Amino acid sequence: MGKRSARQFIKTSFYMDTNAEIKKAKAAMDAAVKHTLGEFNTLHSGKASAGMVENLPVEVYGNTSKLREIAAITTPDVKTIQIQPWDKESVKAVEKAILAANLGVTPIVTGMIVRCVIPEMSGERRQELSKVANGMAEDGRIKVRAIRRDIIELFKKAKKDGAIGEDDLKHLEKEVQALTDSAIKEIDDSLHMKSSDLMKV
Repeated sequence: MGKRSARQFIKTSFYMDTNAEIKKAKAAMDAAVKHTLGEFNTLHSGKASAGMVENLPVEVYGNTSKLREIAAITTPDVKTIQIQPWDKESVKAVEKAILAANLGVTPIVTGMIVRCVIPEMSGERRQELSKVANGMAEDGRIKVRAIRRDIIELFKKAKKDGAIGEDDLKHLEKEVQALTDSAIKEIDDSLHMKSSDLMKV
């Protein structure tokens, strides 16, 4: 092997597709944001919302499914969530899943229909849920920052190994920080909307 081909081999060995790594980090941050927003949906503000129950895990025939996968979920009025399982054998499982979720509602079973009437919330309960939402948001921020930390460490190692240069690293760090700021802003904006909704009487 000649000197030129040897150098080419070394460069190829340490090659890193930074665009692909950035895309993976963005996808992971997007997933963290989506999870956090899904958590917000489980907190009710005194108004019925399918989001409160649609992702509840339900044990049916030995398998775990999301409620929305085994039933039709509607909100016939602002205070009621109506759930109609597609299989009558699932009705009891749905009732059990709602009770286990501690949503602050008691399911009412009538034939194939499971209804959840959303109770009025006291000011104290609204404040409690607002604190819960803040905790969910912080968990989301921690996940996003952990993703940022991991990819920055990956890029720093790549620089040390010779796969990228100093200027590349600085550019990548700025790009990752911009993704991080965007993800955290989305969480914060959603938290603000959720908190306002929770405190609205």
